This record gives sequence, structure tokens and C-alpha cells, in this order.
Amino acid sequence: MTAQRQGSASEMAAPDLSSLASSLSGRLTLPDDPAFEAERSPWNLSIDQRPLAVAHPDRLDDLRAILAAARDARVTVAVQPSGHGASSALEGSILVRTAAFDRFDIDADARVASIGAGVTWGPVIDALDGTCLVIPSGTSRVVTPAGYLTGGGHSWLSRWAGLGAQSLRAAWILRPDGTHERVDDASDPDTMWALRGAGGLVGIVTQLEVDLLEAPSMVGGVLSFEAAAGPAVFRAVRDAAADAPEGLGAFVSSMRMPDAPMLPEHIRGQSFVTVEVLARSESDLGLLEGLRAAATPTEERLGPITQAGMAALSMEPEEPSPGGGSSHALAELPDAAIDDFFAWRSGEEQWPLVGFTLRMLGGALDEPSRPAFATLAGAAWISHSLVPQFPGTPVEPGLESLAGLDALLRPHVAERMAPTFLGPGETLEKCAPADDIARLRAIRDAADPDGVLHEGRLPR
Repeated sequence: MTAQRQGSASEMAAPDLSSLASSLSGRLTLPDDPAFEAERSPWNLSIDQRPLAVAHPDRLDDLRAILAAARDARVTVAVQPSGHGASSALEGSILVRTAAFDRFDIDADARVASIGAGVTWGPVIDALDGTCLVIPSGTSRVVTPAGYLTGGGHSWLSRWAGLGAQSLRAAWILRPDGTHERVDDASDPDTMWALRGAGGLVGIVTQLEVDLLEAPSMVGGVLSFEAAAGPAVFRAVRDAAADAPEGLGAFVSSMRMPDAPMLPEHIRGQSFVTVEVLARSESDLGLLEGLRAAATPTEERLGPITQAGMAALSMEPEEPSPGGGSSHALAELPDAAIDDFFAWRSGEEQWPLVGFTLRMLGGALDEPSRPAFATLAGAAWISHSLVPQFPGTPVEPGLESLAGLDALLRPHVAERMAPTFLGPGETLEKCAPADDIARLRAIRDAADPDGVLHEGRLPR
């Protein structure tokens, strides 16, 4: 039985962590430090994290000291390498940033990357440029592989490589009892199953070993269409998905940009539809024939591309900001759902919904090669919506838009969601059947009987 940890800050006084601060070779930032406000903030600034302290360990012994201090003080440890994936306030927790674990190595001959827990995708992608090798990273260069891969991770490559978690060969993990060891499917299959999607519930990941994939001739880019062509474009992509080769990844988006001064002039206040594609080779681009027959592009930018070039094309933000959104795994995308969405989206009251994207699933996603908690087998699409929070604008209209979108999509949702797409407050119960959740709880209880690690997205 897991031990009961400290209650909320209102129930008992915060513990004295001064001795921990003096024992670290790194640093511990406490609430009275001027830097605390910035350091406690997650990537999504609309989430108000209120940890007891923010730890910046320099080495493994620092992590051991943090775990020991948390156990003594009956508080928890929450690891959040770069601030992405925040879901709760973290009251009663020491928040750990792993930026110092920033080493990585590329073994092109063995097709393996060894990546520290503080590394972000950008340097890894850049190091692979020109090698004809790729790694199943997400669309953002500033997310850490540690958080992304252990949360499932969907990428441009997922239709031929599976979820990012499938590329996880092994991991170095610090157990709550201070043991640091390398685990793989042969040495500890339960831990590897949990690490592939359930995050750091069983220990603190310090390094990952990840598969690299051969991709010498990728082709990709974006096609843009007028907003009025939205239904036709979405149908064309939907129809092509049934026979699309595994080597093709496709995202189709409906964009409604606000008239905001921080946006480039050519898109400010504009509505349009885009289809982004990344193909393993030019022969995988057959989808474009039906797409061009369904609607005339206003612009095309297609050609040979590297993974670094595709990451740049995605134009993901690289600085924290407040915002909202939601995601759904969809089992189907019938004509009625497309028509209902565009009719609903055309209403003036839906102005907060800036972007809505569907990612094509299937292919290798339906046949995972390694045992994993995270899977999208059987799902056809992942949707993601974006509701930014601009200064001076109320948040309520955005919340109403997200609720309306949820109601539209709910009849079409699949049984499982990838953990990396969960929103604030959503739990792993949304990602797996009861038997898998029970197995995950048993693995966590065995690895962390004292409940030192924060519960994450699996409430105790």
C-alpha cells in the first residue's frame, strides 16, 4: 500500500528544505528567491504551478539527495525537464528541472542515439542533418525527448515508425530508493512497458537509448487552400487515408488567424486551410493527386526535405505562452462530422479557435513492435485544437469553443488517447482500459511503495 504523502499547503506548514539546498552541487530555488516565479512556471503559462521549491540538479547524487529529502519530509518529487506537459499545481512537491543532463551521442553505425534527460529535440535533429538518419521527434524543437518519448509521442514518422515510445530501446532510470540502472525489455519488461507512455511514474529517467531510422530521400512541404475549400480538402485527405502508404504522414488544418499585431501581415486576420505532408520518398505522395482534384491550392511548397527542414516548417512556438486547447483520438471521420465541424466553425462566436488540426494515423501505429502502455492502434485520427490567450482578452469564450468542439467530436472518439495529447487535469484513464491501468498501478506501487514520486496523471 502506498504511503500517504503530505497534504495541501493549507493543511500543514511547508517543510524546511534549507539543508537540501546546502547539500546540492546544483541549486534549489525557494519561494522567497526572486527567481522562483519564473522557474516554477511551465511552458503553458495559463497553468499555475505552486511547488514547494524548484530543484536544478547538476548530477546523479543531487537527484538522490532530492529523493531522500522528499522522503524525509513526506513530500513528493515531480520531474518536468522543460516545462511541457504540465497538468496540475504541484502543491506539496519539489519540482525538478533536468537541464544539466544535457549530453547526447549519435552512433550512426549502430543507428542508436543516447540522449540525456535535459536534451531538447533541436540539437539532436541538427546533429542528424546530412546523415540520412532520422529520429521520431515531435513537431517542436524545444520539447525534451525524455518527456516526449515516455509520454507516447506522435510524430511525422509515426505511420512507418509507430509512436515515439516504440523507438525507446532502453533507459537509465533512478529508482526512488536511489538505485541507478539501465533497463531494457530483457532486464525489466514491466518498467519498459510503463516507460513507453506512462512517463516517470516508476523512477527518474536520466538517459534514453533511442532507435534511429534510415530516410535518405524524404519529400515534404505544405499546400494551402482558401477557407471555403475546407470541407472538400478534409474529405479528400480522409478518403486518401484508406489507401495511403505507411511512408506518408499528413496533417490537415483549418486556421482562423486573429487580427493580432504579433502575427505576420500575410496571415493576420486571414482564414485558410493547409495540408502538410512528409513522405519517406516521392512515390509515397499519391494522396496529392486526389487532393488537387478536390480543390485548387493557392500555394504549394513541396520538395526534398530533411527532418530539420520539416521542424522549421512546422513553425512551433519556441517561447512559453498562455493558451488552451484540446485533443481527441477519433475512430472515424464521416462526412457528417466534417460538415458539422465547418458549419459550427463558421460562427463568429468561434473566433477563439485559431487552429484545428487532424493528424492521419494508421500504418505502423496499428501494429506496435514493442510492448507499451501508450498505443493508438485502431484510431484513425488525432485532432488538436489551439485557443491562444492574447493579452487583454477574456478566457471564457475560448473555453466555450473548446466545450462545443468536444460535443461535436465526442460521438467519434476512439477507445484510447496518446498520453502526450492529454490536457490539464486529464488522467491516464483516458488512454487505456481498466486492466492496463491496474497493471500500471501495480508496477508503480512496487517501484515506489512510499509514494515519493508525484502521482502525475495517475491519481493515487
